[in-house]
Amino acid sequence: MSVKKTTATKTKKLPKTFVLDTNVILHDAESINMFQENDVIVPLTVIEELDQFKRGSQVINLNARQFARTLDSITGSALFNGGISMGKGRGKLRIAISKGISPAIRDVFIDDTPDHRVLSVAFEWQNKLKNKSQVILVTKDVNLRMKAKALGILAEDYTTDRVKSIEELYSGKGIIENFDDDVLLSLFHPPYEVSAGKLLKKLNGEALPNKYFILKNQQRSVLAHLNSTREKLIKIDKTTVYGITPRNAEQTFAVDALINPDIRLVSLTGKAGTGKTLLALASALYAKKNYRQIFIARPIVPLSNKDIGFLPGDVESKLAPYMQPLWDNLKVIQDQFQEHDKQHTAIDAMIKEQKLVIEPLSYIRGRSLQRIFFIVDEAQNLTPHEIKTIITRVGEGSKIVFTGDIYQIDHPYLDGQSNGLSYLIDRFKGQKLYAHINLEKGERSELAELASNLL
Repeated sequence: MSVKKTTATKTKKLPKTFVLDTNVILHDAESINMFQENDVIVPLTVIEELDQFKRGSQVINLNARQFARTLDSITGSALFNGGISMGKGRGKLRIAISKGISPAIRDVFIDDTPDHRVLSVAFEWQNKLKNKSQVILVTKDVNLRMKAKALGILAEDYTTDRVKSIEELYSGKGIIENFDDDVLLSLFHPPYEVSAGKLLKKLNGEALPNKYFILKNQQRSVLAHLNSTREKLIKIDKTTVYGITPRNAEQTFAVDALINPDIRLVSLTGKAGTGKTLLALASALYAKKNYRQIFIARPIVPLSNKDIGFLPGDVESKLAPYMQPLWDNLKVIQDQFQEHDKQHTAIDAMIKEQKLVIEPLSYIRGRSLQRIFFIVDEAQNLTPHEIKTIITRVGEGSKIVFTGDIYQIDHPYLDGQSNGLSYLIDRFKGQKLYAHINLEKGERSELAELASNLL
């Protein structure tokens, strides 16, 4: 009896070809280099759209100009034909010229729009490379991804700089129950620090630098900071900073990180009313003698994404509403003192002498960041690339603080997982120069807290 031999044949995995939408390039000018050995197609329509973004000082404008320079450095007609290799082990880059919208697309979407032209390019190349390459449209526009899928075109978000889950994002703090009472008692006596060995044993040796803890048992509790350099647990007390006293454990942690000179990068997250900006500003004023200037900035993201240039008035009047929340926080701090108090008048003097500057983030570009206490408010509206650009400009003797609410994003192409603040927290956790605190309890007012929870 003969046995017939059968061999399983594996389906050959097709290479990938990615078609990029305009918003991907505006998000990350280096995006064409992020697709490894796969080919990249940029529709000519995208180039035309980028041309509209070349003027301006926002990061999207800089990205548009940078991408234009990148393309300009690539010579040869092959860019529009067979494509040009982007380097060893990399795929090819091609500019796709489309003659209007393909009939199949026009039958579904009547309007001739840039989005539909991008769709048309993806559709055409899908048919052209059938059984040769898997064509995938990459866009940060949710609606465009839905349109693509309706037409049978694979579509993905640009996820290179995206965190896996905001629910699992590092909080910077922890609670340890049933902690050794002898250790807790020791923290209440000079030098108010103990070896971190007991904590590390509790955590099975896994503890991140500059993490904050509530250590407690049935008898007592204590707030502590893990100094991994010295392998010490250090007791943390409430510190009043320029008239502002922390109201809960999280705020106490935040102030400690903000005034600690060894921690050069701090991020604070939390919903409205948790005190992020107020604590950062008060801490900056408290530690002002260590710095040449205090910069407070925030990105300009107009409501409904309406271009600020269309709003009435001069530049100062246009920007004033966006900066007003920062001035409001400063006024709260100033109101902690009488008008003739030294602390009250000192703030006015600092503003007059340009030692305390509140400006849009775009205005900070190009400035020297030596010995600067730099606060970036509403950082959830920044891209990962913008965050990187800001941090890499920080010089010696400077401290930088990012504050924001990752659940309240106004940027049209960012979400909780792709914004720069989430990216920063995910990438920097565990670094000895960094501390993060997520503030959960609202302290603005009982009504504000109720609205934040219910609405």
